[in-house]
Amino acid sequence: MPKMSIEPVRHVLSGPTMGTRWSATIYAPAAFDARPVTEALAAEVGRVDDQMSTWKSESDLMRLNAAAPGRWVDIPPDLMTVLECALSVGRLSGGAFDIAVGDAVSAWGFRGCPPDPVRIRAAMSLGRRPAHESIELNADLGRARLHRPAFLDLSGIAKGYAVDRMAETLHSFGIKSALVALDGELQALGTQSGGVPWSIAVERPDPLRRAPLAVLALREAAVATSGDYRHWIDIGAQRLSHTMDPRSGAPLAAPPASVTVVAQSCMKADAWATALTVLGAQRGAEVARDTGLDVLFLERDKERLTQTAVGNLFGDSVKLGEVA
Repeated sequence: MPKMSIEPVRHVLSGPTMGTRWSATIYAPAAFDARPVTEALAAEVGRVDDQMSTWKSESDLMRLNAAAPGRWVDIPPDLMTVLECALSVGRLSGGAFDIAVGDAVSAWGFRGCPPDPVRIRAAMSLGRRPAHESIELNADLGRARLHRPAFLDLSGIAKGYAVDRMAETLHSFGIKSALVALDGELQALGTQSGGVPWSIAVERPDPLRRAPLAVLALREAAVATSGDYRHWIDIGAQRLSHTMDPRSGAPLAAPPASVTVVAQSCMKADAWATALTVLGAQRGAEVARDTGLDVLFLERDKERLTQTAVGNLFGDSVKLGEVA
């Protein structure tokens, strides 16, 4: 009777969620039963979406958004975890990461409706307060309340958290070698077969084509990228980035082409990629150094790209060569 090989082979699992797709590339024996793992991963990302979506009126986040200021709202542990991280990054970044920009996101036409001049003027009005000054959390009792009307939007952190949850799910199945991804946010578990680190492309910030600019070697870490080249709106002759400037209530006028962050948590990498995009390369690099982050900023200078790298990881792992 022939022996069944127990050598790990590559398996790719995937499914739809949040208007995009999640994926998990894992190394497991050839006889590995992917069905229960696929079902568990789909359930995890679905649970995050059910709690944190702004597209689902019945989500836990939208219940909180709809609550009258001052009224406590019971929220599930996952949402509490994400809100705590969002407010922490908001404080540490001086308000550059702000989940209380949902009104501006909607007003400027990033939710499928045309830009609304009246709502834009309201979003840009003076007196905007950051989320970390507008929300109170009580983790012991599992509840939250708004101190003033706000439309919270977790699109800059929820997908990263979903990636973390997928990684934890794989751990629960005893899988130690995997790469999980959701719309550009990734988490590397262990290494590929033979101890080779996972190869993660740093994408060239080009809206017309997808092409790698460099390759990052990653193990036991997460990576997230924020850029101006995939999601935007055109108003007249002006192309506006989807990233909001919380200080003005308007899209960033001249954001970096892309900001790539590596961290232990994909949730944190996701939030910091947005925060550092808002801060820009100069101030963002200072904050990244202060917080111990590994970050790569790419900026456009006429027909060329310039780079600013912070931390040891990019210098050791990314070979950009001449960036053109």
